[in-house]
Amino acid sequence: MAISSAFNIASGGLTASARMAEVVSSNLSNALTDGYGKRELTLSSGILGGVKIDGVSRLVDTGALRERRNAEADVGAQQRGATALSQLEQAFGPVGDTSGVAGRIAALEQSLISASSNPASEQRLQTVLSRLEDVTTAMRSDSDAIQTQRQDADKAIASDVETLNTTLKQVEKLNADVTRLIGSGNDPSAAIDARQTAIDKITSIVPLTEIDRGRGQVALYTKSGVALIDGSPATFGFSPVGTIVADMTLASGALAGVTLNGDPLDLGNGYGRMKGGSLEAAFVLRDQTLTGLQTGLDEMAADLIQRFESSSTDPTLTVGDPGLFTDRGAAFDPLDIGGLAARLTVNTNIEPAQGGALSRLRDGVNATVLGPVGNNAQIDSWLGALQDPVALIGGGTARSAVGHASDHINTVGRLRLDAEETLGFETARFDSLKTAELAGGVDSDQELQNLLRIEQSYAANARVLQTLDAMMSRLMEI
Repeated sequence: MAISSAFNIASGGLTASARMAEVVSSNLSNALTDGYGKRELTLSSGILGGVKIDGVSRLVDTGALRERRNAEADVGAQQRGATALSQLEQAFGPVGDTSGVAGRIAALEQSLISASSNPASEQRLQTVLSRLEDVTTAMRSDSDAIQTQRQDADKAIASDVETLNTTLKQVEKLNADVTRLIGSGNDPSAAIDARQTAIDKITSIVPLTEIDRGRGQVALYTKSGVALIDGSPATFGFSPVGTIVADMTLASGALAGVTLNGDPLDLGNGYGRMKGGSLEAAFVLRDQTLTGLQTGLDEMAADLIQRFESSSTDPTLTVGDPGLFTDRGAAFDPLDIGGLAARLTVNTNIEPAQGGALSRLRDGVNATVLGPVGNNAQIDSWLGALQDPVALIGGGTARSAVGHASDHINTVGRLRLDAEETLGFETARFDSLKTAELAGGVDSDQELQNLLRIEQSYAANARVLQTLDAMMSRLMEI
């Protein structure tokens, strides 16, 4: 072997060893960095012997990446629902909470029992009035809590849409950067890492499929085929509202759905085929789960009004007269139930502050003359109406007013529990897939072993160069 050939081989070995050391150092320092793909130096035989650096390969298990992204979308969807239902349950209070609707109705029953034992007591009649007002306050509070969660869901939709648009533009730019770096012969790994991190932001919003278009370009589609980016990014739109009330729905046009390039995705559900992530979960919360709970609350309000509106319960009432509870002063209208819980009020005929009289709690809502102060028949009639088992207007099991209120709270608790159980499963699944993805990435032990071999290789090539230098020096001395 000629001295020049040996010199070329040793020099190439030194260069390759130094570059390999850089790659290993990068792997070790980014072992836990999200989106980082393990690097590996690609070498081949040189024309004049030795090694030649062909480039740096980025190694990623695409199967593990795809499964982890799908699991992340499932976690995002379940997390949104579980959080909203947990907050709603806290606002309603548990069964037995004296400040909740069931607790207020139970307190109303006790006040009626107390007033029945001494109907002449103004203080006890005043307590009944206070408990009636407590019931309406609790119903309005629960209705407000539901609408607050719907507003939060509406804001979450707007946030998801903004994140989609911003991130898709980032992916477009990174696609261009990767293509440019490949074309100029430079390492595109860092740009690909950044693009993977950007795509990961989208996966919790909507599950997607990544398609390699060649020359460093990727296209993104939802699982059901909606193009997010294939060359140019799609543009999503959404118009949030400031305040949501019970009768505002997507079907009525009062609430918005998502648009794709200016056109509605779906007039029925608002999100079309953007299924499976936090975006769909927010729509389901706003337009299905929470509206269903509001409907249940409104049916409870209707039940309370109807229990006290019958002339058999209060002989002073005629057809069309409101009873103890009213729809903002009016009688019950079966065609206007939406949002009734927020409109539930106490009849002003029994409120002294509104020109009414407490004696009407003893004599009847529309009584025009004072009856015997010791007569408790009307109070007992109202107590019986409150305790009678009656089915809600939407159907179901016949229960007392307290029973219906307890059922409603239990429904929220059951939905919350189901959501949290599903979230726990999806989180465990995500964690296991994330661990599997990391296991296929940078192995710190293996990289340290590689670093030791690289040091040995570097030392060997350096020793060859030292020897060649000594040989050349000796030859020059002859």
